[in-house]
Amino acid sequence: MNVINEENKSSSKTTDVYILITLQNPKINAATEPPTQLRRRRRHQLFPTTTLPTLLPPMAKRALTIFPSPLISLLKVLNPNQLRPLSAAGDGVFKGPTNPNSKERDEQIRKLRILIQESRFETALKLIKTLIESKTVFLSAIDVFDQLSASNPALKREFASVVVSAFADPRWVMEDVGFIRVLWDHRVFFDVGRLNSVLECLVRVGKFGDGMRLFDEAVGFGVDVDVFSYGKAVQCCVKMNDLRKGVEILRCMERRRRIGVSVFAYNVLINGFCKEKRMSEARSLFDEMVDRKLVPSQVTYNTLIDGYCKVGDLEKAFAMRERMKSENVAPSALTFNSLLHGLCKARRMDEMDSVLEEMKSHRFAPDAFTYSTLLDGHARCGNVEAMLSLFEEVMGKGNQAREYACAALLNGLCKEGMMEKADMVLEKLLGNGMVAPNEFLYNTILKGYCLANNVEKALTIFERMDSSGLQPTRITFNTMIKKFCEMGDMDEAEEWMNKMGDKGVKPSVDTYNTMIDGYGRQKMFERCFQILEEIKNRNLKPDVISYGSLINCLCQDGRLLEAEVLLRDMMAGDIQPNVRIYNMLIVGYCNSGKVEKAFKFLDEMPSHEIMPSVVTYNALIKGLCGKGRLHEAEDLATEITNKGLNRDVITYNSLIQGYVGIGNVSKALELYETMKSAGIKPSLQTYHPLISACAKGGLTTVEKIYKEMRGFNIAPDRLIYNALIHAYAEHEFDKAIAFRDEMIDQRIDLDKMTYNSLIWGHLKVGKVQEVLELVNDMKARGLTIKADTYTLLIEGYCKLKDFGGAYAWFVEMADNGFLLTASICRELINGLKEEGLLREVELIYSRMSAASSVLAPKIYYAVQLPYQCIRMWKTAWYPCSYALALHIQKASYYSEPLEYQRVKAGGCREIHVADTLEVRISRHAQRVCWLKWSGFFDMNISVDKWSQVSQLTIGQ
Repeated sequence: MNVINEENKSSSKTTDVYILITLQNPKINAATEPPTQLRRRRRHQLFPTTTLPTLLPPMAKRALTIFPSPLISLLKVLNPNQLRPLSAAGDGVFKGPTNPNSKERDEQIRKLRILIQESRFETALKLIKTLIESKTVFLSAIDVFDQLSASNPALKREFASVVVSAFADPRWVMEDVGFIRVLWDHRVFFDVGRLNSVLECLVRVGKFGDGMRLFDEAVGFGVDVDVFSYGKAVQCCVKMNDLRKGVEILRCMERRRRIGVSVFAYNVLINGFCKEKRMSEARSLFDEMVDRKLVPSQVTYNTLIDGYCKVGDLEKAFAMRERMKSENVAPSALTFNSLLHGLCKARRMDEMDSVLEEMKSHRFAPDAFTYSTLLDGHARCGNVEAMLSLFEEVMGKGNQAREYACAALLNGLCKEGMMEKADMVLEKLLGNGMVAPNEFLYNTILKGYCLANNVEKALTIFERMDSSGLQPTRITFNTMIKKFCEMGDMDEAEEWMNKMGDKGVKPSVDTYNTMIDGYGRQKMFERCFQILEEIKNRNLKPDVISYGSLINCLCQDGRLLEAEVLLRDMMAGDIQPNVRIYNMLIVGYCNSGKVEKAFKFLDEMPSHEIMPSVVTYNALIKGLCGKGRLHEAEDLATEITNKGLNRDVITYNSLIQGYVGIGNVSKALELYETMKSAGIKPSLQTYHPLISACAKGGLTTVEKIYKEMRGFNIAPDRLIYNALIHAYAEHEFDKAIAFRDEMIDQRIDLDKMTYNSLIWGHLKVGKVQEVLELVNDMKARGLTIKADTYTLLIEGYCKLKDFGGAYAWFVEMADNGFLLTASICRELINGLKEEGLLREVELIYSRMSAASSVLAPKIYYAVQLPYQCIRMWKTAWYPCSYALALHIQKASYYSEPLEYQRVKAGGCREIHVADTLEVRISRHAQRVCWLKWSGFFDMNISVDKWSQVSQLTIGQ
């Protein structure tokens, strides 16, 4: 239950506080009754807070509700002796408190009634405002209206109109809104022009949500709203970034033929779409205007020209200027300034002279914005001479233009990183006395050095500023503190906070926000929370940026629960979160794989009058794609359009990446084509998955996509080059080498992926020497050769039948602590056995089994000595110099035990193996797995006898 005068606690020290309570008929079902009917059945009464304990039980039986806060805010603190009940006449109009100065009150009411009856409304409005401000005779708008209505009930509507107009003022507009709702609840209506003045006032003070609600209520009550009312409703929607609803209201205007549509409504919507850079929709509305025989105004053309310039579409901007001429619509200074800004942004400085000439021909002199734009354009092009020449021209325009041009010149030089030139220009200007030293100029240079990461020079500028007798400002200190926070030097940032206090400069909320962001980046969250408390202790109020910086850092660190708790604390402190705060949380939960939790925040946003943005939907789409839920992601992409928003390049990139991830390359290519047909320029991130995926299916599609990419003036990066080199290394190795050379020319460092592709390509064509050079180059560049590169080398050498070379790479690989995969290891062992390199085979198995008990069983069969490995001993008899020990061992993955007996033959000069070898094998065993020998086979064994042994070792 809310206190009615919560905003004026300081004035209620000696008065009892009253609360407005709505008594509702218990027979009415609030859940099903239409809002308009429900409002009509309510009655309102004031009760002092002291009586609430006794009143609450019976009220609970009668469905007690609290009246909406807008009306609560209009009621003032009342004295007990001022309370009086509803009118005995039962007219349903709320009756305000009585006043002991009844004679004076009656006299003022008489004057007001006469003024209104004589249509002297301006004088009546002034008198009402004076009476309300004095708080001696009337306490509220309702009080004035009650007295006027009682004096002449027949003029109730006229009285309502005057009182509404009197309070259509930024100071009392919310009180006026509450008063209007009371009137409508009791079926008292007034002139729509008075409603429009209130809507206009709400827009002026930025109460767009209240303006929209008031318009909706007016329509619900059947108020005869006009074209102006609709225009203001559209304006409220655009200001709240709800363009979809703005268009809906425009369509309602179309359906009400008596009202029709207005140029103002179209202009507001076109401006909204231009600010969102949705130029195709803005142009569609313009064409629709023309089709409806509405004449676009200067504002319409300027809005579109500025929009096209900001998105870089200068051809359409100049086409709109030509159409402006053909329709005889006079340009303004804004028209030419927008075109000049677009040209400067595009660095098309050679076309600016013609625009300037046309501007002067229409008698528009270049203003401060024009000169700032020109100086910025020359700075973008690095044309210092042109900047200085233009600056000298401005010097003769007067002191104000001189100072502004000086600041613009220095700012342009600083933004382009030409700090030495900026410092030199400042010294020259100050030395010649052309401009007086001031804090703004020094702050500009200091900020420039900070942007250039030259802190020492920035400190020098600070000292020069101090020695010139200029007091460092809050901006000076904030710039230095921000720089140290960006560097992660929080001790130095704290030191500058202390210096700030020593100079008598009080930190602002922005200062504290910078510190919160700095500590947050360092993950020193306890200090962040301490700074939040410090802000409150200094009688400052944290803003949405204070909480946003900390929430963002918490989300990036994966501390999502703490970020959510901070959001609730923020809202409890009456700080309204914005769409960016919710986007941070949604992105955080999506990145952590908790997509369902992210959707809960999406559902919560409308309850706080926050409209999801494209960024919101993109984060959720990316999260769904990461989970492989592509159908849901596409549904969400459709919702973007349904909400009046536009898909952007990030939307399509997420979907393309998602479909490539599940192997559906054809769908990814379909989305790519849809994206282009929608006029959305692809980005590098569009081509990363496409080129990599298409390379697996052949080079035709890869070549087509790469050509289109260059057609969009998108320069390839390392990832693109690597994908291309990998693709061509498989098919056209010469082109792969060409891309490698191009990569070097563009000063893009080759990485491990580049070398791996080139190594594989060279091995495929048998260029072993070039492979060795590549490996040496990798080592020279400080790139660590890891398991994937070694595996490529060993596999490539095996395919070239150079098993000795492959074995050498295996030894280097094992020495560096890397393991070869089982499949490549088996291929290497088989090759070595074919070449008779049995000791190398044993060494490979020994090192693999010592390194991994998991991999060893996987190569047992490859280590077996089959017939072809035994043929080397099939010649003649040799004397036995070593004892032969045959160990029949069981592989670890056989389930049945395998009995074996170690049989040693020793002490004799000749051995007949079949006679001395005794082997017992369990009937459950499938085969003898492998033989291990101690010593060397230095004997002559007949073929027949070896056959008997081999039957045991590799037989069934």
